[in-house]
Amino acid sequence: MKKKSTILIIFTILIFSNLTTNSCSNRQDTVSCFPNTPINVSLNLNLPAYFNLTQSGGWAYVNEQQSGTRGLIIVRRNSTTFMVYDRNAPHICPDTNTTLEVSDLSIVCPKDNAKWILLTGQPIAVAGVQPKTYPYNYDPVSNILSVYN
Repeated sequence: MKKKSTILIIFTILIFSNLTTNSCSNRQDTVSCFPNTPINVSLNLNLPAYFNLTQSGGWAYVNEQQSGTRGLIIVRRNSTTFMVYDRNAPHICPDTNTTLEVSDLSIVCPKDNAKWILLTGQPIAVAGVQPKTYPYNYDPVSNILSVYN
């Protein structure tokens, strides 16, 4: 009887430790203090303000209404795909100098020099998480890019 109780206790501990480990690995892609604001932007890429977005590798800051608390960075990866990043640093709470900036082929956080690859969002230095991204729809016929969350 004692052996069955011990096995049951060990089995129960293993189940709970597995659940705890798995729940921690499903961490959100940003810190808990990351602002959650509505994103709803439509950009006409035919306009001169978005000329950089007409070519692969081109990028632009977007500070339109409903583009988040600090705006967006939009990068054209190829003829039909884009990356849309929030300009809030994903790894630290919003503070002075935590607005992400583009520098060469990287995205940089001026506060701690965290860096990400511009085209993919892959972390290069300091941060272990990618910048927050948003879904989009792109209509190549009208050249309209719609970003939302």
